[in-house]
Amino acid sequence: MEKYIGILGSLLLSVAYYYLIKTNSQIHDDVITVNYIIFMVITILSIIPLIFFLFRIQRNKNDDNISTPIQQDKKYHKSITRMIDRWGGKQQQIDRKKITNEIILNRHSLISNYSSFYLESSKSIPMFAECDVLVVGGGPSGISAALAAKRAGVDTILLEKFGCFGGVITTVGMETIGWYRYEGTVESQGGIGIEMERIATQMGGTIKWPYNDSQCLDADYFKIVADHLLTEAGIRPILHCVAVEVMLDNNQIIGVITESKSGRLAIRAKRVIDCTGDADVAYLAGCSYRQTPKDEMLGVSTIFSCSNVNKEKFLQYTEENPATYADWSGQWTQETSGKEDNLRTPYLEKEFQKAIDLGIIPKTSHLGGSWSSLTDAGEATNLNIVYMKNYDCTNVHDLTKAEMEGRRETLNAIMALKHVVPGFEKAKLRNFGMTLGTRDSRKIIGRYDLTEDDVKNQARFDDSIGIFPEFIDGYNIIILPTTGRYFEVPYGCLLPIEIDNLLVAGRCVAGDKTSHAAMRNMAACTVTGQGAGVAAAISIQHNVTTSEVDIQLVQQELIRQGVRIH
Repeated sequence: MEKYIGILGSLLLSVAYYYLIKTNSQIHDDVITVNYIIFMVITILSIIPLIFFLFRIQRNKNDDNISTPIQQDKKYHKSITRMIDRWGGKQQQIDRKKITNEIILNRHSLISNYSSFYLESSKSIPMFAECDVLVVGGGPSGISAALAAKRAGVDTILLEKFGCFGGVITTVGMETIGWYRYEGTVESQGGIGIEMERIATQMGGTIKWPYNDSQCLDADYFKIVADHLLTEAGIRPILHCVAVEVMLDNNQIIGVITESKSGRLAIRAKRVIDCTGDADVAYLAGCSYRQTPKDEMLGVSTIFSCSNVNKEKFLQYTEENPATYADWSGQWTQETSGKEDNLRTPYLEKEFQKAIDLGIIPKTSHLGGSWSSLTDAGEATNLNIVYMKNYDCTNVHDLTKAEMEGRRETLNAIMALKHVVPGFEKAKLRNFGMTLGTRDSRKIIGRYDLTEDDVKNQARFDDSIGIFPEFIDGYNIIILPTTGRYFEVPYGCLLPIEIDNLLVAGRCVAGDKTSHAAMRNMAACTVTGQGAGVAAAISIQHNVTTSEVDIQLVQQELIRQGVRIH
């Protein structure tokens, strides 16, 4: 503000000089005669405001220097008070005036930048299959939805675009369904998410997470675990197939149109569950959704694994250089409740800054993140270190750029690890994930939209379909559920407003940014997936739509399947 006042003052003085000199000077024979008394008055009047202006700037700087420590003390006191209140179970105050830049859109509101079009001719599309419940997307939410629907007694198809089921576990390489399980966590001890981990452990496909009771899933082996679960349940699987359009009857969905190596084919279904992660089916159906501006979106990640790692040497280094959640704030301002700050975490960041300082990797590299499981064979898997901002994962150009940038940055990450981190001296690239790990895109506008207040204050709902711990990770917030706090997940956040018999599960359920930071996690996705699968099945059996289904009947079936509702 001071700069603009100075510029404006200079312009006004310039105009005044010009006017006064013009009106108090005369030209005789090309010689300008100036009234010197007027000129001296102008000069004195100019110096006085200049001195005042400089004095004001200096005083403001002094005020800033004095207030900074006071402001820091107030911030520290506020953080401590919030931490004590949370430990004591006191309800947290949420700033309802917080400005959000999220945009409400639908398929028809987007403005196209294309200059030309091709008019596709109408044609008959073969009916590839028919079923009671069609689940689109075979990740944790999709597997949970399909298993829940089939176990509730209806014919179910699970459609997946990749060559395996498992979603971000198998295609991205993220190995932990729930890495938040520090002492004090309360969550459902039943449900399909817990079952997937238990069966993977029984089949020899897990390794204990470094610092708590969570399990690391072997990403490749989980493909076999998923196949086993789906085959045993009698679900009809379809791989290498993408939903590209929807079939609608007024405001009800009746199926999808797919593209695959078999061509363009239709699947008719009584109920459809969108588990795509990006709300692709809801988008195609014209449902409204919210989307965070690209520069505020959670980033995307390239997950990679290394071989030839000296496990003992690396673990000794991490014990001698322990990282905590307080270290997560090195690259950004991190909000915690205070209780997380001293908990151990498998985190690497200062090592990459050291590599930059030594000139090993470019200064433009922004690397840092977590490691996960280490095998006795010297494999370090699920290295979540390459995190990239300002990419929209519903934009094919952004996806292309991010995939290529991620691979380039991975080489920088490995170079830094080899030179700076003990145990990685002989490390080699083992593999990349099959695709980017994405966190943030479309979130539907639902019959109920979850809020920051819900996930931070143990919300309870009559239409609850399950519980989830108070675990929030995203948008510079990290809160771990070490005090036994949890919230209930309402059925309403699965229901789009515009289209009936369509349910949405996974990270694209309805809610604001902070609730998304909780619901995007894989364990939460299994909660919404199982709830959606049961609701779809019950609505068919009682011949009502998904918006009319009796929630008590849904809850009874969920309880029968081992889910904790309240």
